[in-house]
Amino acid sequence: MGMTMTQKILAAHAGLKEVEAGQLIEADLDIVLGNDITAPVAIQEMEKIKKKQVFHKDKIALVPDHFTPNKDIKSAQNCKCLREFAKEHDITNYFEIGEMGIEHALLPEKGLVVAGEAVIGADSHTCTYGALGAFSTGVGSTDMAAGMVTGKAWFKVPAALKFELTGCPGKWVSGKDIILHIIGLIGVDGALYRSMEFVGDGIKNLSMDDRFTMANMAIEAGAKNGIFPVDEKTIAYMEEHSKKEYKVYEADEDADYEKTYPIDLSKIRPTVAFPHLPENTRTIDEVGEVEIQQVIIGSCTNGRIEDLRAAAKVLEGRKVKKGMRVIIFPATQDIYLQAMEEGLLSTFIKAGAAVSTPTCGPCLGGHMGILAQGERAVATTNRNFVGRMGHVESEIYLASPAVAAASAVTGRISGPEELGL
Repeated sequence: MGMTMTQKILAAHAGLKEVEAGQLIEADLDIVLGNDITAPVAIQEMEKIKKKQVFHKDKIALVPDHFTPNKDIKSAQNCKCLREFAKEHDITNYFEIGEMGIEHALLPEKGLVVAGEAVIGADSHTCTYGALGAFSTGVGSTDMAAGMVTGKAWFKVPAALKFELTGCPGKWVSGKDIILHIIGLIGVDGALYRSMEFVGDGIKNLSMDDRFTMANMAIEAGAKNGIFPVDEKTIAYMEEHSKKEYKVYEADEDADYEKTYPIDLSKIRPTVAFPHLPENTRTIDEVGEVEIQQVIIGSCTNGRIEDLRAAAKVLEGRKVKKGMRVIIFPATQDIYLQAMEEGLLSTFIKAGAAVSTPTCGPCLGGHMGILAQGERAVATTNRNFVGRMGHVESEIYLASPAVAAASAVTGRISGPEELGL
């Protein structure tokens, strides 16, 4: 039996000719990632290990992004822990305020991850890098600690699900709508510890930003990872951003998939996930009248330049509804600068939105956008669990940047088509 794309990468990093689903392996790592919430715990665990040195100073990335700019004394202490550790171990890839970004947008932009690599991060959305044809997955802080010391990690080789994408997405349909559609189809445990492998002619109609969004939310279906084949767009992105050598792996024709899901992109409509799970999806035609008080556009899922362009296209020449709070978070400093140079930030501010420095803050209910009791928000983030963005009696509706921007104008969940776009 042949191997899937994920299985081939894992086999290569384990020094094996082949692996099969369910097999336990020890694999070499190309990058170990941590942030200001998870890395301090890993550093504390590392202190318990006799060998105190990191395995490779260039293969560890530390990005304080969750509670930064520091929201309180505890978050400041956490960032100080990262800063001192990075200095002590001469960590190359430490990104502080002013040069940082949200980790899963920053690492591809900095060229730290390329096709064929194996990456772990002490953050569940580390699966983002599958968009580049890499195996990447989230782990706990203790696994991060072991990875920083040994450069290795244990894995159970995942079985795989195939998502065969055909057709071309319609106007205002983005990667966010596609992955929400898929999660609505299979459920939040539909890919539990599986590899979500995206294939098919439809992939050529998806931008890299679309693919990053889709791979990012593979974890919301319970997946171990999500992964895309490497094509001309992938190669162009890597060559623009990275000097690292990459390796292309392709699934065997006789690779074993537990199930195949045909996805016709042309039939997908703008999609919204209602509270309190990403699987609770409805198309924009089915949402009804849902008034909102806040809109969040950004995050590791949808804070890239195409996301901001889509939001700006909707908000151009319009005003957000009076009393509506709209907060926009470019995912990295470079994206922030590009948005400024393209005039997008001017569009947002003139429309009545606030623009923030890159941070994960509102996505996890950390800071800069906490919801009060009874409030509702449309967010381009990745999770809408109970209390995720504030009070346990608040509600989060997940949507694309275009839908979020249109909703900001009307004060209720709306699609751009409602504005005549």
